[in-house]
Amino acid sequence: MNLTHIECRQRGAALTVQDYRVELDLSNAVDPGADTYRSATTLRFSSTADATWVDLVADRVARATLNGQPVDTSTYDGARLPLTGLRAENELHVEAHCRYSRTGEGMHRFTDPQDDRTYLYTHLEPTDSRRMFACFEQPDLKAQFTFVVTAPKEWEIASGQAAASRTEDELTATVTFEPTPRQSSYITAVAAGPYRRESDVWSISRPDGTTQKVRLGLLCRQSMAQFASAEEVFAITKHGLDFFDEAFAYPYPWGKYDQIFVPEYNLGAMENPGLVTFTDSFLYRGRATDLQREQRAEVIMHEMAHMWFGDLATPAWWDDLWLKESFADLMGYQTAAEAVGFPGAWILFALGRKQWAYTQDQRPSTHPIVATIDDLEAARQNFDGITYAKGAAVLKQLQAYVGRDAFFAGAQQYFADHAFGSTTLDDLLSALESSSGRDLRTWSNLWLQTAGPSLLSFATTRDEHGAITDLVIQQDAMDSMTGEAISRPHRLRVGLYALEGDRLTRVTVIDVEVAGTHTPVPEATGVSADLVIVNDDDLTYAVVRLDGPSVQAAGRHLSTIDEPLSRALVWSSLWNMVRDRALPARTFIESALAQAPTERNATLLQQILTLAHTAVCHYATPTQRPELRQRLAASALEHLRSAAPGTDAQQVWARSVARFGALHGGTAGNIEALLDGRDVIEGLPMDPDLRWELATALAAQGRFGADALAAELNRDSTMSGRLAHDKALASLPGTATKDAVWQSLVADATITNDTQRALLAGFDAPASSADRAHLADRYFASLIDWWRSMPQTMATRLVVGLFPPADLSEGQDPQQHPVIQRAKQWLDEHQSAEAALRRNVIEQAADTEHYLLAQAYAQSQV
Repeated sequence: MNLTHIECRQRGAALTVQDYRVELDLSNAVDPGADTYRSATTLRFSSTADATWVDLVADRVARATLNGQPVDTSTYDGARLPLTGLRAENELHVEAHCRYSRTGEGMHRFTDPQDDRTYLYTHLEPTDSRRMFACFEQPDLKAQFTFVVTAPKEWEIASGQAAASRTEDELTATVTFEPTPRQSSYITAVAAGPYRRESDVWSISRPDGTTQKVRLGLLCRQSMAQFASAEEVFAITKHGLDFFDEAFAYPYPWGKYDQIFVPEYNLGAMENPGLVTFTDSFLYRGRATDLQREQRAEVIMHEMAHMWFGDLATPAWWDDLWLKESFADLMGYQTAAEAVGFPGAWILFALGRKQWAYTQDQRPSTHPIVATIDDLEAARQNFDGITYAKGAAVLKQLQAYVGRDAFFAGAQQYFADHAFGSTTLDDLLSALESSSGRDLRTWSNLWLQTAGPSLLSFATTRDEHGAITDLVIQQDAMDSMTGEAISRPHRLRVGLYALEGDRLTRVTVIDVEVAGTHTPVPEATGVSADLVIVNDDDLTYAVVRLDGPSVQAAGRHLSTIDEPLSRALVWSSLWNMVRDRALPARTFIESALAQAPTERNATLLQQILTLAHTAVCHYATPTQRPELRQRLAASALEHLRSAAPGTDAQQVWARSVARFGALHGGTAGNIEALLDGRDVIEGLPMDPDLRWELATALAAQGRFGADALAAELNRDSTMSGRLAHDKALASLPGTATKDAVWQSLVADATITNDTQRALLAGFDAPASSADRAHLADRYFASLIDWWRSMPQTMATRLVVGLFPPADLSEGQDPQQHPVIQRAKQWLDEHQSAEAALRRNVIEQAADTEHYLLAQAYAQSQV
């Protein structure tokens, strides 16, 4: 099943692919007993080699011919069909029976329990187009694709291009789609089912006199149509197309722009050109908060950016995955903030997305943004916080470093030079060097080809009146791969804040170019400042450390700062100090308890409370937790009652009542009253999702049993309700519950990806972590079997989600904890295990050891 870079590079050098014709017969999809569908592929290619192979994962190959001659299909091994006797020009025809998926890979089939309608959609990244048709499964072998799809005639049938023709018989319709422009196989797409479609049109008239019209579509299953928010999604889409049309100076190249929201999706979204796929959890069943709408807008913009970064110009191999994902991640947040009308997107980036990067970058498995990817198993693992979040943050710094105009001018040149082609790092650097006039090779070496974050701190001296006489920014960075000290250039802003009464006000902001280990900031001389924010406005990627006076001022007055992004950056610094054992978790939680109630920005409020939840679950000592959990649960209930009716803040506090109520039973009676209607909060709709969150909290505390949860399921028997019910059942305390959930997760061959996620989320309920500690030996004994018997996505979730819990006993050495020792033993005994599996175990052990060390630090500060 695996493919190596070396063999794919050799194949890519020998082959040029002209086109594919892929015929799919999906007419049996409504029959639950039909496990496979017919796939027939005709592909034409040139070759300078005598032999190669075609990739295909199918139940069986029915027939294959090469240049009209039969191919010996007995040589098919389940993943590759060898081809010999190649000519300069070749035509291959392969007929196979491919399997419908329930794990989100290839052709996924879902039957909606609400109305018994069946839906199909595809997900093919990075290497699953071979699960749908015979192909050369590597991104640099681009081609034209013509899809011909047969399905029940009452269904919507869609692909990346518009339909060229449609024929019908009594039961089925066959749609032949227009040929695609040249593209990689992993971004082809097909969907079929009784989807509900909404339509619109985007058009533009450019200053040069050219015009363009693009048909827009929004598709979702029938039972979710009432939640589709088509008007808002289309408005976001049009703003994004306006922005990218101007920014990239390359007209949208894919004809139409359909966006389909689908169930049981493994990812948030996927950039299939002309048929972009999203999880339908973005179709909110209750009142959507600004945070939810910001998140959806960011993801829509991320995928739209891929129409250029990734689809038009595609990385030649997965070591340059960042060439599409880092750019799309940055563009998603930037466009949502600047063009779509969600300025809070930058708060999500600073306090949410970049925390993913900092966490990933401090693990043993960190890697440069431009990574070495030897095979496709490694490629799957590198869809991570480095490739996405760190890459995006570093590109934001590059935009500040070369200037916004030069940055986008370089992107324009990149697309003009490499449209419908394959690219590498050098292609992008050449375009940006041309537009900016800067030599970016040194910048690239320091930022893109080293691992680990920079640490920026500062030292000040002050006169007798408190005015700064000297401020120096200090940089400490080490390449995590080599251990060598590095000094990255940072173009950033330093904000100086002073207390005026009881408010922190920014009195000045200074543009600074940090170079070397010590950078003086003479412009700060004479300024009285109680709080210093290095990297104000969030232009660079670095862990920023506050000094003692700044921590003190922030702890008391942070919520008074006018700019929410600046508040978010200080919270980020405080959180990183907790992670790095420079600030006790209790201190952070005390700040959250004191300042969250006066936080005016609901997006930031939710982020603060999320971090407080993580702090009490993982970073506080076990002896501190009962009191802190009780205070957080009581605070959430108190501020739910005082929040303005119908506001986002009220929604955030309501969900926090559930989240913290799951940790401590002190508010269980209040939650029961909310659920049964004895307590009604003005302006708070008790929508199905909130009901399930509250019910799950009671389940986690043992206050709701199976019968009560069954009653909730009777209220909401939709797919979402069934998954919430699964999670709530798995949240129940007791070793018997955890044993039963474990068995369902590891032994049920029919389990779907969504059910797996729901069960894992409940299994991991913090209040009952001790009830699953006895499964540690079983976990380590099962790892190899999971990895070799399951799809990698499903196996990865088990390796991560079932890792044994661990808390620190008083006086215990964190590194001698039995779970840490057991993980190290497994790694020592399985050095030849698959690299991707070992990486997952290493990361989970490192995270656990990190938590234990933080708990030991918290103990030492009591």
